[in-house]
Amino acid sequence: MDGDRVEIDGGIMEGGGQILRVSTALSCLLGLPLRVRRIRAGRSQPGLRPQHLSGLEMIRDLCDGKLNGGEIGSTEITFTPGKIKGGTHIADTKTAGSVCLLMQVAMPCVLFAASPSELHLKGGTNAEMAPQIDYTVMVFKPIIEKFNFTFNCDIKRRGYYPQGGGEVVVQMSPVKELSPINLTERGTVTKIYGRAFVAGALPIKLAKDMSAAAVRCIRREIRDLYINIQPVREPDDQAVGTGSGIIIVAETSTGCLLAGSSLGKRGKNADKVGIEAAEMLLQNLKHGGTVDDSLQDQLIIFMALAKGVSRVKSGPITLHTQTAIHFAEQLTKAKFTVTKSEEEDPGNDTYIIECQGMGMINSNLKC
Repeated sequence: MDGDRVEIDGGIMEGGGQILRVSTALSCLLGLPLRVRRIRAGRSQPGLRPQHLSGLEMIRDLCDGKLNGGEIGSTEITFTPGKIKGGTHIADTKTAGSVCLLMQVAMPCVLFAASPSELHLKGGTNAEMAPQIDYTVMVFKPIIEKFNFTFNCDIKRRGYYPQGGGEVVVQMSPVKELSPINLTERGTVTKIYGRAFVAGALPIKLAKDMSAAAVRCIRREIRDLYINIQPVREPDDQAVGTGSGIIIVAETSTGCLLAGSSLGKRGKNADKVGIEAAEMLLQNLKHGGTVDDSLQDQLIIFMALAKGVSRVKSGPITLHTQTAIHFAEQLTKAKFTVTKSEEEDPGNDTYIIECQGMGMINSNLKC
């Protein structure tokens, strides 16, 4: 047994790949050697999948670390981080594994590198059980940049289930420290927009049907706003395989962005895809929080690293978020509190997630 190795149980709470992403990113940032047991014990196919392994290998390469147990199906790894370095890094799932989940694990690390980084992430851009790349660009990016950093995300090629083949290039410069965020005022919805896409063998009519069904569904609840959901056919030279889906974003007067999305699949009617996304958006608008269910847990690691107190108003706390908080607290000195929001409509199921961040300082930056 290594005396100072942090032990992580990958089977508790959410019991999925997120535990691996949060704990290895923090291990890399804090220089903490790590052992993760029972990896993805809560999933039907436990152990490392290609997507998790390529994320681990990228983190290992980012910091010249040592990884043991890095094989497909492995349920235990040990990881010993080195010093985070910038430059170009490539991660390829060789499947339709989500490029957005690769981005989630790498981004906090390269923010604290010594020099700018360029990440070439290959796999699925619009995958099940993960944020779509459109969500990452339209919602995650503008909100996460409130922590006082910027990044560029260039979608080179889209890739769909089952073969993947998409590629996204992310460029970012390191920061000295992250600022806390305060997202507690929802404001009023000022516009609703989105994109319904098809690629490969599918006709543009499907995108139009998804868009029309989504608009009809939203109109039943929100009558007075212009809704602009563009039907798009992805150019053949910029997409690998056949896929379809939709993302709809609501923007508020205070700059909040909340979304609903859905993916098409064989045998699933286009109207149903559009309605699913619209209902998800309406559900996210109903609770009165400033972030949607998909963004909630993605903010946790940045809140933990930031200097000062961050506050976010959200709907019901997801298991993903509870899990991220648990491991962020276990590995950093950050302290989270979650309290029921007492104000406004007592019917609203809203919460304030507050975090006293650890104030991570980038010692790799010389300035």
